[in-house]
Amino acid sequence: MPGLFVVGVSHRSSPVALRERLAVPSSELAAHVRGLAGRSGLSEAVLLSTCNRVELYGVAPDDASEQRARTAFGARVEGHELSPHLYERGGPDAVRHVFRVASSLDSMVVGEPQILGQVKEAYAAALEAGTVGGLLERCFGRAFAVAKRVRSETGIAAGNVSVSSVATDLARQIFGDLSGRRVLLIGAGKMGESAARHLRAQGAQLFVLNRSMERAIQLAAACDGEPRGLHELPAELALADIAIASTSSDRFVVTTELMKQVVKQRKYRQLFLIDIAVPRNVDPRVGEMENVFVYDVDDLQKVAQQNLAQRRREAEAAEALVEQEMREFEAWRRSLDLKPLLVGLRKHVHGILAAELERTLPRLGADASRDRAALEKMLEAATSKLLHQPFVELKRAGEQGDEVLPAAVQRLFPLAAPAPAAAPSGAGAPAVEAEHDEEHALPLGKPAG
Repeated sequence: MPGLFVVGVSHRSSPVALRERLAVPSSELAAHVRGLAGRSGLSEAVLLSTCNRVELYGVAPDDASEQRARTAFGARVEGHELSPHLYERGGPDAVRHVFRVASSLDSMVVGEPQILGQVKEAYAAALEAGTVGGLLERCFGRAFAVAKRVRSETGIAAGNVSVSSVATDLARQIFGDLSGRRVLLIGAGKMGESAARHLRAQGAQLFVLNRSMERAIQLAAACDGEPRGLHELPAELALADIAIASTSSDRFVVTTELMKQVVKQRKYRQLFLIDIAVPRNVDPRVGEMENVFVYDVDDLQKVAQQNLAQRRREAEAAEALVEQEMREFEAWRRSLDLKPLLVGLRKHVHGILAAELERTLPRLGADASRDRAALEKMLEAATSKLLHQPFVELKRAGEQGDEVLPAAVQRLFPLAAPAPAAAPSGAGAPAVEAEHDEEHALPLGKPAG
């Protein structure tokens, strides 16, 4: 069976400074995954990139292909040792990881719903790239179903569970009552928009800044705010209490040079900057300035941990559901390994019976041609009935991972060594439903809006 594996980095294993160097814009996912699969010799591949993780899911025909995939995955991180931050999963562990990621059990904010939309987007990009085959089609199709089961059958998503709600909670911790506070939304990223809506709901005044004035007007209308051009950023920062940076720029939008001027104009009044972009929009050195507080996605993780304890019991129920689904998927996958043996055994038994029929027919004389169809039908029925119980036991052994019985059949009958079975392609890929996308990786070098 070809090897299913995942290799990547996440908020659990690496700082945002490293993740932002690996991040891939959503518009470029298809091209990147096609290139990774081609250079590595992978038979299937899906690339997931969000602000909290960058992961390659692949099916490798051999160990060399998997090793090339690891090398290609980190090739863009020059001058930085990636291996201490890299994790790898294979076989059942890889399947479990896919299910946990889609179900938001591995998210920075456990239970947040946005990651499912991002996984679907990554899968859709791989479909576009032509890098999805039968194994990943089945795996991701089940992952989507598992995620929905977790959301509907457990209470893991109860309460405030999004990154934007965590950012709002943090703002309240710093300022207390947010009524009348002046909030800037810099850029038009989905997660920034959601955070702005949360803050607006707390009574804050919202101002939307974007390179595209048309987009700023649209977003401001949707969030009950006022539009501004991005060129007004210095003046608006001088007045703001809270600023949320969520652009798709690959360079700092809020620089130390800009903030030196702003801080003086503010007369060192407190400013809270929430940088939820990857790559980051705010130079981290800005946080060293007096009365300027900068929080990036890694900082929000620490706040999110406080909420995790409240949902730990529900998370345990969700983990049990994932384990059940993973075992069922593995039983299906093992059945693919067994299929060549079952086909070979049936062909062998049917061949013996067919040969005996051919030897017997000449002895029937004139009645042979008239009876042949009935005899062939009987032969098919006899083959099926003879092999029914052996097939039941072999399939049960395959699902349980028992290799003894299949090996015994291989030894008892003169069957050719079975070639590994390829995962079957379905009639069509699972439907990729639209989901609200809040944890999306912010693209490198693309204009906001």
